[in-house]
Amino acid sequence: MIMPAFDISTSGLVAQRIRMNTISSNLANISTTSNEAGEAKPYQPRYAVFQTDDGIGRNGAAGVTVASVQTDESVQPRWKHQPGHPDAVKEGERAGWVAYPGINMMTEFTDALEAARAYEANLGAMDITKDLQQQTLRILA
Repeated sequence: MIMPAFDISTSGLVAQRIRMNTISSNLANISTTSNEAGEAKPYQPRYAVFQTDDGIGRNGAAGVTVASVQTDESVQPRWKHQPGHPDAVKEGERAGWVAYPGINMMTEFTDALEAARAYEANLGAMDITKDLQQQTLRILA
């Protein structure tokens, strides 16, 4: 029963690491106003989607896996008036305005803190499992 506990905690560590990577990507691109092709299109935030992994664990316990990392196309950009910016709209109603990613830094920091706490909780569960295994070996020896 000890090894499935390690597997479950490990799946949580991996999932939270991927989540933290998506959060880091969002924060790193908070000022990105164009895509890889050079088009004036702001970066779209990404989010990790978790799902239960019944292949890990047994007796009702299950691990977690990242089902996908999705781009949220529904997030509206933040607009700033910067007529000299190379990605500023050239004509029309929004002429001189630049579209920045609609990423809320406080939300991303909160999500990062939550991911870090979940990561720490999984490490704590692994430490407890290791201690239980060591105590069991001492009893049996």
